[in-house]
Amino acid sequence: QVQLVESGGGLVQAGGSLKLSCAASGIIFSINRMEWYRQAPGKERELVASIPNSGVPNYVDSVKGRFTISRDNAKNTVYLQMNGLKPEDTGAYYCASRDIFKHEHWGQGTQVTVSE
Repeated sequence: QVQLVESGGGLVQAGGSLKLSCAASGIIFSINRMEWYRQAPGKERELVASIPNSGVPNYVDSVKGRFTISRDNAKNTVYLQMNGLKPEDTGAYYCASRDIFKHEHWGQGTQVTVSE
């Protein structure tokens, strides 16, 4: 099993920044991709950013140039640096892992609220 714990959410004014963290523990050797999703009230969950073990990160168009996904393998932690936040970035942010066996695991989520 993989356990994922997110942190770093909060309330910020438009234009501000937040950095989310996702700490992974458990059976993590087979993880080959980490992802950040978000879900706004009344909307479907969407993939915001992903980072494979090797290769380049990917982002949804709406956050390109503002968000950066990164990983610290020594700490088994993935980050999402969010700059230039907009009210439409408000939502619950979830970390997810995918492994070579096609298993996926999810964190409990952390709330990000961006005020006008």
